[in-house]
Amino acid sequence: MCPSDRFSAIGPNNMSVSDSRFSVEGFFTGREESRRIFDAVRAAVWAAGPAEMRVSKSQISFRRRRMFAWAWIPGQYLRRETVPLVLTLAFRRRDSSPRWKEVVEPYPGRFTHHLELSSPRDVDDEVRGWIREAMSSAG
Repeated sequence: MCPSDRFSAIGPNNMSVSDSRFSVEGFFTGREESRRIFDAVRAAVWAAGPAEMRVSKSQISFRRRRMFAWAWIPGQYLRRETVPLVLTLAFRRRDSSPRWKEVVEPYPGRFTHHLELSSPRDVDDEVRGWIREAMSSAG
């Protein structure tokens, strides 16, 4: 298993591993398309700068001083046909792109944006820009 497949600090030239019960490999068991999309998301985060990645039973999150991105598989929670992966990003503003499935303001001045991803190609320049923005606002 790759060191970046556990709780880890990730980013250019910045990798370390700490203990975890959960791994990226285990999270995506039986969900190959979701894994391919996640690999594109993780590469975009990695390219944006150092961040900590945490794998839990329900999601994989990225943080700096604060959480800024979450990847999760809606099929774990819904019984109907869904996209392979959702990327949730936290901004200090509401983005008006029609690509967002849902935008909510859980508390004043903090907006979570939910983006459905159907293929690795969906992680394009626009999404990479959003990841950089979310990362920057996370400290």
